[in-house]
Amino acid sequence: MPKKIKSASATPFLSDIAELRARARRHIENGAVTAGYQADRTTVIKLLNEALATELVCILRYKRHYFMASGINADAVAQEFLQHANEEQGHADLIAARIVQLKGEPNFDPQGLATRSHAEYVAGDNLLEMIREDLVAERIAIDSYGEMIRYIGDKDITTRRMLEGILAMEEEHADDLSSLLEDLQQK
Repeated sequence: MPKKIKSASATPFLSDIAELRARARRHIENGAVTAGYQADRTTVIKLLNEALATELVCILRYKRHYFMASGINADAVAQEFLQHANEEQGHADLIAARIVQLKGEPNFDPQGLATRSHAEYVAGDNLLEMIREDLVAERIAIDSYGEMIRYIGDKDITTRRMLEGILAMEEEHADDLSSLLEDLQQK
């Protein structure tokens, strides 16, 4: 019989190999969701669908801002809006794929999108307002992702790591927008 691997404190930290193999064969229809999954899958999927809605609203707002940016400083700012829109699309794709891995369904239904989203869709009438609204949305996303990460903790490491990567990029977006805002207000 295979031996359990022991840590320095003589407490096993890995299941018996035969038991690991047996557990892997049970409920194989669940794919990546194994018996070792410790989070409340229903809640995690709900949170991820809210995050997906937030990303979709942000994509739409950034795309509008990209096309509507005008004025002497508009070209550089519009390119920043487009880059952020594309990165938010990448976040949405990651989140949707994770929802499917967890045996859920990503909610792309436009009906209720704004109510599922943590961020608001505010058009902004000029370049400064657009940047401010995007910065507000990024700050909302930063707080939302931070709360999700703390909630998930070590119960779903894959989802947590994905959210941590998205959070890092949202923080970069906020920093970029803050710098743009500061530069434009000085002109």
